[in-house]
Amino acid sequence: MNRALLVAALAGLVTAACGGRAAAPADTRADTRSDPNTVVIPADSPMLAQIGRERVRLVELPTDEVVAPGKIEANPNRVSKVLLPVSGRIASVLVKTGDSVKKEQSLLTLDSPDADSAMSADLSAGAAVTQAQAALVKAQADFDRVSDLFEHNAIARKDVLTAESVLAQARAALEQARASREQALRRLGVLGLAPGGFGQQVTVRSPLAGKVLELSVVPGEYRNDTSASVMTIADLATVWVTSQVPETYIRLVRVGQRVEIRLVAYPDEVFEGRVSRIADTVDPQTRTVKVQAEMNNRAGRLRPEMYGSIHHIESVATTPVVPVGAVVETSGSRTIVFVETAPGRFEPREISIGQRTGDVVRVVKGLVPGDVVVVDGVMLLKGLVKFTS
Repeated sequence: MNRALLVAALAGLVTAACGGRAAAPADTRADTRSDPNTVVIPADSPMLAQIGRERVRLVELPTDEVVAPGKIEANPNRVSKVLLPVSGRIASVLVKTGDSVKKEQSLLTLDSPDADSAMSADLSAGAAVTQAQAALVKAQADFDRVSDLFEHNAIARKDVLTAESVLAQARAALEQARASREQALRRLGVLGLAPGGFGQQVTVRSPLAGKVLELSVVPGEYRNDTSASVMTIADLATVWVTSQVPETYIRLVRVGQRVEIRLVAYPDEVFEGRVSRIADTVDPQTRTVKVQAEMNNRAGRLRPEMYGSIHHIESVATTPVVPVGAVVETSGSRTIVFVETAPGRFEPREISIGQRTGDVVRVVKGLVPGDVVVVDGVMLLKGLVKFTS
Protein backbone atom coordinates (compact mmCIF):
# COMPACT_ATOMS: atom_id res chain seq x y z
CA MET A 1 0.00 0.00 0.00
CA ASN A 2 1.36 3.44 -1.00
CA ARG A 3 2.60 5.49 1.96
CA ALA A 4 0.66 8.59 0.89
CA LEU A 5 -3.06 8.08 0.29
CA LEU A 6 -4.25 10.00 -2.74
CA VAL A 7 -7.72 11.48 -2.61
CA ALA A 8 -9.86 12.05 -5.64
CA ALA A 9 -8.69 15.18 -7.39
CA LEU A 10 -11.18 17.73 -8.47
CA ALA A 11 -10.16 17.33 -12.13
CA GLY A 12 -12.15 19.45 -14.50
CA LEU A 13 -11.30 21.95 -17.14
CA VAL A 14 -12.64 25.43 -16.60
CA THR A 15 -12.64 27.72 -19.62
CA ALA A 16 -11.02 31.05 -18.81
CA ALA A 17 -13.22 34.02 -19.52
CA CYS A 18 -10.42 36.07 -21.00
CA GLY A 19 -8.72 33.66 -23.39
CA GLY A 20 -10.46 30.36 -23.40
CA ARG A 21 -7.50 28.65 -21.71
CA ALA A 22 -8.11 25.62 -19.51
CA ALA A 23 -7.29 26.09 -15.82
CA ALA A 24 -4.86 23.61 -14.27
CA PRO A 25 -6.45 21.07 -11.87
CA ALA A 26 -6.04 21.87 -8.16
CA ASP A 27 -3.60 19.69 -6.23
CA THR A 28 -5.68 18.18 -3.44
CA ARG A 29 -3.27 15.51 -2.32
CA ALA A 30 -2.14 15.11 1.28
CA ASP A 31 1.55 15.97 1.34
CA THR A 32 3.85 13.96 3.60
CA ARG A 33 7.08 14.36 1.67
CA SER A 34 8.61 17.07 3.83
CA ASP A 35 8.19 15.05 7.04
CA PRO A 36 6.96 11.44 7.08
CA ASN A 37 5.38 12.06 10.51
CA THR A 38 3.42 15.12 9.38
CA VAL A 39 0.38 15.32 7.11
CA VAL A 40 -0.27 18.52 5.17
CA ILE A 41 -3.65 18.83 3.47
CA PRO A 42 -4.13 21.70 0.97
CA ALA A 43 -6.82 24.21 1.88
CA ASP A 44 -8.78 23.41 -1.29
CA SER A 45 -8.75 19.64 -0.71
CA PRO A 46 -12.12 18.01 0.04
CA MET A 47 -10.26 15.78 2.49
CA LEU A 48 -9.90 18.71 4.86
CA ALA A 49 -13.67 18.90 5.30
CA GLN A 50 -13.64 15.35 6.68
CA ILE A 51 -11.29 16.27 9.51
CA GLY A 52 -13.01 17.37 12.72
CA ARG A 53 -10.99 19.28 15.31
CA GLU A 54 -11.47 20.37 18.90
CA ARG A 55 -9.36 22.27 21.41
CA VAL A 56 -8.01 20.56 24.51
CA ARG A 57 -10.02 21.86 27.45
CA LEU A 58 -9.79 21.75 31.24
CA VAL A 59 -12.45 19.77 33.10
CA GLU A 60 -13.00 18.94 36.77
CA LEU A 61 -12.80 15.16 37.11
CA PRO A 62 -12.86 12.95 40.20
CA THR A 63 -9.57 11.80 41.65
CA ASP A 64 -11.00 9.53 44.36
CA GLU A 65 -14.12 7.73 43.19
CA VAL A 66 -16.05 4.68 44.33
CA VAL A 67 -18.05 2.81 41.70
CA ALA A 68 -20.13 -0.15 42.86
CA PRO A 69 -23.03 -2.09 41.33
CA GLY A 70 -26.42 -1.43 42.86
CA LYS A 71 -30.14 -1.95 42.48
CA ILE A 72 -33.29 -0.03 43.30
CA GLU A 73 -35.32 -1.11 46.34
CA ALA A 74 -38.48 0.18 47.93
CA ASN A 75 -37.86 2.37 50.97
CA PRO A 76 -38.34 -0.13 53.84
CA ASN A 77 -39.68 2.67 56.03
CA ARG A 78 -42.54 3.15 53.56
CA VAL A 79 -43.59 -0.45 52.91
CA SER A 80 -46.64 -1.99 54.57
CA LYS A 81 -47.61 -5.64 54.77
CA VAL A 82 -51.41 -5.61 55.01
CA LEU A 83 -52.86 -8.13 57.48
CA LEU A 84 -56.44 -9.12 58.20
CA PRO A 85 -57.69 -7.85 61.59
CA VAL A 86 -59.92 -10.93 62.03
CA SER A 87 -60.37 -14.30 60.39
CA GLY A 88 -63.21 -14.75 57.93
CA ARG A 89 -64.28 -15.16 54.30
CA ILE A 90 -63.10 -12.59 51.75
CA ALA A 91 -66.21 -10.92 50.37
CA SER A 92 -64.56 -8.60 47.82
CA VAL A 93 -61.12 -7.38 46.72
CA LEU A 94 -61.31 -3.75 45.63
CA VAL A 95 -57.77 -3.27 44.19
CA LYS A 96 -55.37 -5.15 41.95
CA THR A 97 -51.61 -5.36 41.61
CA GLY A 98 -50.11 -2.12 40.34
CA ASP A 99 -52.97 0.12 41.47
CA SER A 100 -52.21 3.41 43.18
CA VAL A 101 -54.06 3.79 46.47
CA LYS A 102 -54.62 6.61 48.91
CA LYS A 103 -54.31 6.45 52.65
CA GLU A 104 -57.46 4.96 54.25
CA GLN A 105 -58.74 3.76 50.87
CA SER A 106 -60.79 0.53 51.05
CA LEU A 107 -58.78 -2.50 49.95
CA LEU A 108 -61.08 -5.46 50.66
CA THR A 109 -64.09 -6.55 52.68
CA LEU A 110 -64.72 -9.78 54.58
CA ASP A 111 -67.48 -11.53 56.49
CA SER A 112 -66.30 -12.58 59.91
CA PRO A 113 -67.97 -14.15 62.97
CA ASP A 114 -65.54 -12.10 65.03
CA ALA A 115 -67.37 -8.98 63.87
CA ASP A 116 -70.61 -10.23 65.40
CA SER A 117 -68.72 -11.26 68.53
CA ALA A 118 -67.35 -7.75 68.86
CA MET A 119 -70.82 -6.32 68.37
CA SER A 120 -72.23 -8.65 71.02
CA ALA A 121 -69.45 -7.67 73.43
CA ASP A 122 -70.28 -4.00 72.89
CA LEU A 123 -73.97 -4.54 73.58
CA SER A 124 -73.18 -6.56 76.70
CA ALA A 125 -70.80 -3.86 77.90
CA GLY A 126 -73.50 -1.24 77.33
CA ALA A 127 -76.00 -3.25 79.34
CA ALA A 128 -73.46 -3.67 82.13
CA VAL A 129 -72.99 0.11 82.27
CA THR A 130 -76.75 0.60 82.56
CA GLN A 131 -76.96 -1.95 85.37
CA ALA A 132 -74.03 -0.42 87.20
CA GLN A 133 -75.57 3.03 86.93
CA ALA A 134 -78.84 1.71 88.40
CA ALA A 135 -77.01 -0.04 91.20
CA LEU A 136 -75.13 3.17 91.98
CA VAL A 137 -78.34 5.18 92.12
CA LYS A 138 -79.85 2.65 94.59
CA ALA A 139 -76.69 2.51 96.68
CA GLN A 140 -76.60 6.30 96.87
CA ALA A 141 -80.27 6.43 97.94
CA ASP A 142 -79.72 3.76 100.60
CA PHE A 143 -76.71 5.59 101.95
CA ASP A 144 -78.62 8.89 102.15
CA ARG A 145 -81.54 7.19 103.98
CA VAL A 146 -79.27 5.39 106.45
CA SER A 147 -77.30 8.54 107.12
CA ASP A 148 -80.52 10.43 107.90
CA LEU A 149 -81.70 7.71 110.30
CA PHE A 150 -78.33 7.68 112.02
CA GLU A 151 -78.51 11.43 112.57
CA HIS A 152 -81.81 10.85 114.39
CA ASN A 153 -80.36 7.98 116.42
CA ALA A 154 -82.70 5.51 114.74
CA ILE A 155 -80.01 2.99 113.66
CA ALA A 156 -76.56 1.94 114.69
CA ARG A 157 -73.41 3.31 113.11
CA LYS A 158 -72.48 -0.07 111.62
CA ASP A 159 -75.49 0.21 109.31
CA VAL A 160 -74.12 3.49 107.98
CA LEU A 161 -70.71 1.91 107.37
CA THR A 162 -72.35 -0.98 105.52
CA ALA A 163 -74.30 1.38 103.27
CA GLU A 164 -71.17 3.43 102.63
CA SER A 165 -69.27 0.28 101.56
CA VAL A 166 -72.04 -0.75 99.18
CA LEU A 167 -72.00 2.75 97.64
CA ALA A 168 -68.23 2.55 97.07
CA GLN A 169 -68.58 -0.87 95.44
CA ALA A 170 -71.32 0.44 93.17
CA ARG A 171 -69.12 3.33 92.02
CA ALA A 172 -66.23 0.95 91.30
CA ALA A 173 -68.53 -1.38 89.38
CA LEU A 174 -69.72 1.52 87.21
CA GLU A 175 -66.14 2.55 86.41
CA GLN A 176 -65.30 -1.02 85.48
CA ALA A 177 -68.39 -1.31 83.28
CA ARG A 178 -67.54 1.95 81.51
CA ALA A 179 -63.98 0.75 80.87
CA SER A 180 -65.29 -2.48 79.35
CA ARG A 181 -67.67 -0.50 77.15
CA GLU A 182 -64.83 1.75 75.99
CA GLN A 183 -62.74 -1.28 75.12
CA ALA A 184 -65.64 -2.79 73.16
CA LEU A 185 -66.15 0.47 71.25
CA ARG A 186 -62.46 0.65 70.41
CA ARG A 187 -62.63 -2.90 69.09
CA LEU A 188 -65.51 -1.91 66.83
CA GLY A 189 -63.53 1.12 65.67
CA VAL A 190 -60.54 -1.02 64.74
CA LEU A 191 -62.81 -3.26 62.68
CA GLY A 192 -64.55 -0.28 61.14
CA LEU A 193 -67.97 -1.29 62.49
CA ALA A 194 -70.79 0.96 63.66
CA PRO A 195 -72.26 0.18 67.11
CA GLY A 196 -75.65 -1.47 67.27
CA GLY A 197 -75.88 -3.53 64.07
CA PHE A 198 -75.13 -7.21 63.44
CA GLY A 199 -74.11 -8.65 60.05
CA GLN A 200 -71.71 -5.85 59.11
CA GLN A 201 -68.73 -6.58 56.87
CA VAL A 202 -65.20 -5.72 57.98
CA THR A 203 -63.44 -3.30 55.63
CA VAL A 204 -59.63 -3.35 55.44
CA ARG A 205 -58.16 0.04 54.53
CA SER A 206 -54.76 1.13 53.25
CA PRO A 207 -52.39 2.30 56.01
CA LEU A 208 -50.51 4.61 53.61
CA ALA A 209 -50.58 6.09 50.13
CA GLY A 210 -48.64 4.11 47.55
CA LYS A 211 -48.85 1.28 45.06
CA VAL A 212 -50.00 -2.30 45.44
CA LEU A 213 -46.87 -4.39 44.80
CA GLU A 214 -48.18 -7.80 45.82
CA LEU A 215 -51.66 -9.30 46.16
CA SER A 216 -52.25 -12.83 47.47
CA VAL A 217 -55.98 -13.04 48.16
CA VAL A 218 -59.12 -13.61 46.07
CA PRO A 219 -62.84 -13.21 46.81
CA GLY A 220 -64.45 -16.24 48.43
CA GLU A 221 -61.26 -17.38 50.11
CA TYR A 222 -61.42 -18.10 53.84
CA ARG A 223 -58.46 -16.83 55.83
CA ASN A 224 -57.88 -18.09 59.34
CA ASP A 225 -54.26 -16.95 59.80
CA THR A 226 -54.29 -13.27 60.70
CA SER A 227 -50.47 -13.12 60.79
CA ALA A 228 -50.13 -13.80 57.05
CA SER A 229 -49.91 -10.83 54.69
CA VAL A 230 -52.62 -10.53 52.02
CA MET A 231 -51.00 -7.68 50.09
CA THR A 232 -47.99 -5.36 50.08
CA ILE A 233 -48.29 -1.61 49.60
CA ALA A 234 -45.26 0.64 49.13
CA ASP A 235 -44.89 4.39 48.90
CA LEU A 236 -42.47 4.79 45.99
CA ALA A 237 -42.19 8.59 46.23
CA THR A 238 -38.71 7.84 47.54
CA VAL A 239 -36.68 4.71 46.82
CA TRP A 240 -33.35 3.34 47.97
CA VAL A 241 -30.47 2.23 45.80
CA THR A 242 -28.48 -0.49 47.53
CA SER A 243 -24.89 -1.32 46.64
CA GLN A 244 -22.07 -3.44 48.00
CA VAL A 245 -19.02 -1.20 48.44
CA PRO A 246 -15.64 -2.94 48.72
CA GLU A 247 -14.15 -2.87 52.19
CA THR A 248 -11.09 -0.98 50.91
CA TYR A 249 -13.20 1.98 49.73
CA ILE A 250 -15.73 2.29 52.53
CA ARG A 251 -13.61 5.03 54.15
CA LEU A 252 -14.64 7.32 51.28
CA VAL A 253 -18.37 6.97 51.96
CA ARG A 254 -20.21 8.86 54.70
CA VAL A 255 -23.88 9.23 55.64
CA GLY A 256 -25.47 12.31 54.08
CA GLN A 257 -23.04 12.61 51.20
CA ARG A 258 -24.24 13.04 47.62
CA VAL A 259 -23.80 10.18 45.16
CA GLU A 260 -24.50 9.77 41.46
CA ILE A 261 -26.56 6.82 40.26
CA ARG A 262 -26.58 5.45 36.73
CA LEU A 263 -29.21 2.87 35.76
CA VAL A 264 -29.26 0.32 32.97
CA ALA A 265 -32.81 1.41 32.13
CA TYR A 266 -31.72 5.02 31.55
CA PRO A 267 -28.12 4.84 30.25
CA ASP A 268 -27.93 8.50 29.21
CA GLU A 269 -29.12 9.94 32.53
CA VAL A 270 -27.43 10.55 35.87
CA PHE A 271 -29.58 10.52 39.01
CA GLU A 272 -28.71 11.97 42.38
CA GLY A 273 -29.12 10.50 45.83
CA ARG A 274 -27.80 10.84 49.36
CA VAL A 275 -26.32 8.10 51.49
CA SER A 276 -28.87 7.25 54.18
CA ARG A 277 -27.37 4.15 55.75
CA ILE A 278 -24.07 2.28 55.93
CA ALA A 279 -24.13 -1.25 57.33
CA ASP A 280 -22.37 -1.88 60.61
CA THR A 281 -20.82 -5.16 59.47
CA VAL A 282 -18.71 -6.45 56.59
CA ASP A 283 -19.95 -9.37 54.50
CA PRO A 284 -17.39 -12.11 55.27
CA GLN A 285 -17.86 -13.76 51.87
CA THR A 286 -17.57 -10.75 49.55
CA ARG A 287 -15.64 -8.39 51.86
CA THR A 288 -18.10 -5.61 51.04
CA VAL A 289 -20.23 -3.23 53.09
CA LYS A 290 -23.88 -2.59 52.26
CA VAL A 291 -24.57 1.07 51.47
CA GLN A 292 -28.02 2.52 50.85
CA ALA A 293 -28.78 5.90 49.28
CA GLU A 294 -32.19 7.55 49.15
CA MET A 295 -33.50 8.93 45.84
CA ASN A 296 -36.47 11.11 44.94
CA ASN A 297 -38.96 9.20 42.77
CA ARG A 298 -41.99 11.47 42.57
CA ALA A 299 -41.99 11.05 38.79
CA GLY A 300 -42.44 7.30 39.28
CA ARG A 301 -39.72 6.30 36.79
CA LEU A 302 -37.62 4.32 39.26
CA ARG A 303 -38.86 0.80 39.93
CA PRO A 304 -37.68 -1.74 42.49
CA GLU A 305 -35.14 -4.28 41.18
CA MET A 306 -33.76 -1.94 38.48
CA TYR A 307 -30.00 -2.44 38.17
CA GLY A 308 -27.29 0.16 37.84
CA SER A 309 -24.25 1.54 39.63
CA ILE A 310 -23.55 4.04 42.36
CA HIS A 311 -20.75 6.59 41.97
CA HIS A 312 -19.32 8.34 45.00
CA ILE A 313 -16.89 11.20 44.32
CA GLU A 314 -14.58 12.07 47.20
CA SER A 315 -12.48 14.77 45.52
CA VAL A 316 -12.00 16.39 42.10
CA ALA A 317 -9.13 17.98 40.20
CA THR A 318 -8.92 20.15 37.09
CA THR A 319 -7.20 18.26 34.27
CA PRO A 320 -6.88 18.48 30.46
CA VAL A 321 -9.15 16.11 28.56
CA VAL A 322 -9.72 15.00 24.97
CA PRO A 323 -12.59 13.03 23.46
CA VAL A 324 -12.08 9.28 23.48
CA GLY A 325 -12.31 9.20 19.69
CA ALA A 326 -9.21 11.39 19.36
CA VAL A 327 -6.90 8.79 20.89
CA VAL A 328 -5.37 5.98 18.80
CA GLU A 329 -2.91 3.20 19.53
CA THR A 330 0.00 2.52 17.17
CA SER A 331 1.57 -0.82 16.39
CA GLY A 332 4.36 0.07 18.77
CA SER A 333 1.96 0.37 21.70
CA ARG A 334 2.23 4.14 21.62
CA THR A 335 -0.77 6.35 22.44
CA ILE A 336 -1.05 9.29 20.05
CA VAL A 337 -3.33 12.11 18.97
CA PHE A 338 -3.06 14.26 15.85
CA VAL A 339 -2.41 17.92 16.63
CA GLU A 340 -3.09 20.66 14.10
CA THR A 341 0.01 22.84 14.34
CA ALA A 342 -1.00 25.12 11.42
CA PRO A 343 -4.04 25.28 9.15
CA GLY A 344 -4.13 21.93 7.33
CA ARG A 345 -0.92 20.69 8.97
CA PHE A 346 -1.30 17.69 11.32
CA GLU A 347 1.38 15.92 13.28
CA PRO A 348 1.07 12.87 15.52
CA ARG A 349 1.98 13.45 19.14
CA GLU A 350 2.56 10.81 21.76
CA ILE A 351 0.66 11.38 25.00
CA SER A 352 0.08 9.70 28.36
CA ILE A 353 -3.54 9.26 29.36
CA GLY A 354 -5.35 8.54 32.60
CA GLN A 355 -8.75 7.14 33.48
CA ARG A 356 -11.66 7.48 31.10
CA THR A 357 -14.72 9.37 32.38
CA GLY A 358 -17.77 9.22 30.15
CA ASP A 359 -16.86 10.33 26.61
CA VAL A 360 -13.55 11.95 27.54
CA VAL A 361 -10.18 10.72 28.75
CA ARG A 362 -7.82 12.70 30.95
CA VAL A 363 -4.41 13.67 29.57
CA VAL A 364 -1.49 13.20 31.94
CA LYS A 365 1.30 14.36 29.61
CA GLY A 366 1.77 15.55 26.04
CA LEU A 367 -0.94 18.20 25.59
CA VAL A 368 -1.79 21.56 27.07
CA PRO A 369 -5.11 23.44 27.10
CA GLY A 370 -5.69 25.15 23.77
CA ASP A 371 -3.97 22.54 21.60
CA VAL A 372 -6.15 21.62 18.61
CA VAL A 373 -6.56 17.86 18.19
CA VAL A 374 -8.33 15.82 15.53
CA VAL A 375 -11.49 14.13 16.77
CA ASP A 376 -13.03 12.99 13.46
CA GLY A 377 -11.00 11.42 10.67
CA VAL A 378 -8.24 10.18 12.97
CA MET A 379 -7.97 6.81 11.24
CA LEU A 380 -7.70 8.55 7.86
CA LEU A 381 -4.68 10.50 9.08
CA LYS A 382 -3.20 7.42 10.71
CA GLY A 383 -3.17 5.67 7.33
CA LEU A 384 -1.18 8.53 5.81
CA VAL A 385 1.66 8.46 8.35
CA LYS A 386 4.64 6.17 8.58
CA PHE A 387 5.40 6.18 12.27
CA THR A 388 9.02 6.26 13.29
CA SER A 389 10.37 5.11 16.60
